[in-house]
Amino acid sequence: MNVSRETSDRLEIYLGLLKKWSPKINLVAPATLKVAETRHFEDSLQVANLCPHGAKTWVDLGSGGGFPGAVVAIALADKGVEVTLVESDQRKATFLRTVSRETKTPFQVIAKRIEDVNPLGADVVSARALAPLDMLLAFAERHAAQNGTSLFMKGANWRDEVLDAEKKWRFTCEVHKSVTHPDAAVLEIGGLSRV
Repeated sequence: MNVSRETSDRLEIYLGLLKKWSPKINLVAPATLKVAETRHFEDSLQVANLCPHGAKTWVDLGSGGGFPGAVVAIALADKGVEVTLVESDQRKATFLRTVSRETKTPFQVIAKRIEDVNPLGADVVSARALAPLDMLLAFAERHAAQNGTSLFMKGANWRDEVLDAEKKWRFTCEVHKSVTHPDAAVLEIGGLSRV
């Protein structure tokens, strides 16, 4: 992973916590723990690299084990971007707060359901493996700033999800090919409005 020494050290601490906590509270699929550096960390770093210039606030929805949100917070720690993770599972939220404390990376954790959180007006909204694109766009409509950007990590069926979402939404969509999986993509969404 092409990151600074400080970021690398923080990710190493995070990985240790992930391996310790995951068997107890199912943060990631057990089979992916052995390849967590690529499957979870590098996968999340590619999203941090897409942070729009001038972004000040970032909200990650359904953060789970912190992917991509906690990794984004670590990667952008010296860029002045305030990162908030929304995770309704109290145990996972506790884990995320532990990651923040142990890695000395400030980020906020909101332990509520996404639809119960007051609108956050974030410059960037992200999510990974959370919901179909049309549902993610409804979350983005609620939590993104007026000219905000959404970065959604999608698997091999992303094209079908875009076509389905276009029935209810108008949006721009720039597709960034995933650096960790040949069929996956990061969808950069803007100009969001309802049809």
